[in-house]
Amino acid sequence: MFNHFTVVDWNAGNDTGPRPKKDAIWIGEAGQAPRYHRNRISAEDALTARIESALVRGERMMIGFDFPFSYPRRFIETITGHPDPFSFWAYLEQHIEDGPKSNNRFDLAGRLNQVTGGRGPFWGNGLKRDIPGLPRTQTGYHNPFPDRRTCEVAAKGTFTVWQMSGAGSVGSQVFMGLPVLERIRQRFARQIAVWPFEPLDKPIALVEIWPGLINPAVRAATGPDDIRDAVQVKMLAGALANLAPARLHAMLDVEAPLEGSILGLGYEQELEAAVSLKPPPLRNDCFALPPGVNWTPVDDALDMLKNRLSCVVEPENAPLGDAMGRVLSEDVTACRSNPPTPNTAVDGYGFAAASLPEGDAILPLVDGRSAAGAPYAGTVPSGSAVRVLTGAALPDGVDTVVLDEDSTVLDGHVAFRGSIKPGANTRKAGEDAKAGETVLPKGQQITPAGLALAASVGCATLPVFRPLRVAVLSTGDEVVEPGSPAEPGQIFDANRPMLLGMIRRFGFEAVDMGRVPDDRPALRQRLDEAAQQADMILTSGGASAGDEDHVSALLQEAGAMQEWRIALKPGRPLALGLWNGAPVFGLPGNPVAAFVCTLIFARPAMGVLAGQDWRAPQGFDVPAAFSKNKKPGRREYLRARVRDGRAEVFKSEGSGRISGLNWGEGLVELGDEARNIATGDLVRFIPYGSFGL
Repeated sequence: MFNHFTVVDWNAGNDTGPRPKKDAIWIGEAGQAPRYHRNRISAEDALTARIESALVRGERMMIGFDFPFSYPRRFIETITGHPDPFSFWAYLEQHIEDGPKSNNRFDLAGRLNQVTGGRGPFWGNGLKRDIPGLPRTQTGYHNPFPDRRTCEVAAKGTFTVWQMSGAGSVGSQVFMGLPVLERIRQRFARQIAVWPFEPLDKPIALVEIWPGLINPAVRAATGPDDIRDAVQVKMLAGALANLAPARLHAMLDVEAPLEGSILGLGYEQELEAAVSLKPPPLRNDCFALPPGVNWTPVDDALDMLKNRLSCVVEPENAPLGDAMGRVLSEDVTACRSNPPTPNTAVDGYGFAAASLPEGDAILPLVDGRSAAGAPYAGTVPSGSAVRVLTGAALPDGVDTVVLDEDSTVLDGHVAFRGSIKPGANTRKAGEDAKAGETVLPKGQQITPAGLALAASVGCATLPVFRPLRVAVLSTGDEVVEPGSPAEPGQIFDANRPMLLGMIRRFGFEAVDMGRVPDDRPALRQRLDEAAQQADMILTSGGASAGDEDHVSALLQEAGAMQEWRIALKPGRPLALGLWNGAPVFGLPGNPVAAFVCTLIFARPAMGVLAGQDWRAPQGFDVPAAFSKNKKPGRREYLRARVRDGRAEVFKSEGSGRISGLNWGEGLVELGDEARNIATGDLVRFIPYGSFGL
């Protein structure tokens, strides 16, 4: 699993100046604007700094370059005496002379042609002067080696690696690119692996890419004023970041130890799909009831929602600071163990437990100490001790620590009782999390604790879904904005601020679509706008079958509406449908019923649409502090709170008593069956916190 994906569009030409141009170097990173570099010196410095930053942060980073990493068979061995591709990397690094305004790539190509016996394999002299051994064109050209690598034969549209000038002069890119890669490889020798020549078991991976694999998507996304190279590095980096780790692993499973390969070759359609990765739309019949069903028990309604809804938001990578409340699109694995090394849990003195004498101990202290971030550099001899501070790495020779409070220090010695256990007051390396193991599972919504865990194992970015956007719309002539004049029969809009607040507390983006009167064309236009701005729509009011219930009427006209009459109190009608592909939950107009229906039905549905698993709220059986004779047929939810270990319910069950929502701290759920509840009987209490409020 990689934290970052960077794609580089290389250039072999001279410095093109400070203004971004097509024939220059572009570096794209998933989720960021592509960066322009006027020459290779600037690009190499930028790549080096980016790698150093990734290593400091404990990140894994993949960097793709759009030029071949090797040559057709036999060429490298002919030049260097070794078939190893890195032998030619080193050769080029030694022989290429490169500056912003000039380089010797054509002269070197001519010399290599002479070494191999004539007018080939390289061709294309881009200079005004003649170069011995290098033909200007393919006229009279002779190639003693294969014209293309195996991967290039399969990748239609690629240019030959032997071409040194003109459009598609890949040969020049290789000459001017591999020396840079060799310097980077040597600078970070133990931290870089090159695919497919080495196992990708290092933090940084260098891979060969070709933007032509996603050419149709790039062509469609490039406008008349865009620079194609800038567009394609951003799109390809985004596609790699969007791939599931298992699919990327499949693309990397290539055997090409000498010629190399192009990452993603053979997976072109999959890469194109990942460029703008979007889940499939919901089907129009996702809310359809079974034939003959018109009165739906709560559990049946929940099961149908669970089975028919799916994620509607796209995955992306987010910096740690922007990941709060987001839903993970993939498992997150530890980039580094936590703690990375054994360390001390207290201030005290460290020693080897096996070196203690029988009974009480008096050990000489070595000079120095081990502190957090400043470890003791030497080895503590057996029978000696060293000063250690909380969080410090245990020095070699130390496996046990005695607390300050349990020890006495005098004349360079430390004394303590001999009853201390081996390993006391220490932490093992990786006891919290081991490198490579899953620390945060796919579908989890990131909390402050999750951020702390991700940071502790070195994750600077997280694979997350784009935040679910939920639009809220109030309907009805009788509803007016709080604080505005209200005519007789009009009410202030309590539902919209309540629902917007609930959505934000759930961790999703709330989109306020305002109020719409009982005017069908106006409601249609507002629903159109909501579907453009949001992934899901909540309406309140107009969800039943009356003359002024325009929400259900419009959904019926659209051919994608079901009116679910839920066996539920409070809240019986629930209009469900799709509007321009966005699922619509038509909630009752009564605030208490709208609140309860949102918690019971809309909240778990939002989770699924946002990329979470379906999650039922956690309830607890507690004694009732009330009595009630419940009739059969409907499930009931009572506004409740727990005091002295018992569930109290609000004094009135009236659906218009909004004060009961504020008074309560959760809901008491009473099942569909009849029940005579006496004080002290167990009832199920679901705190608001179980829903995410």
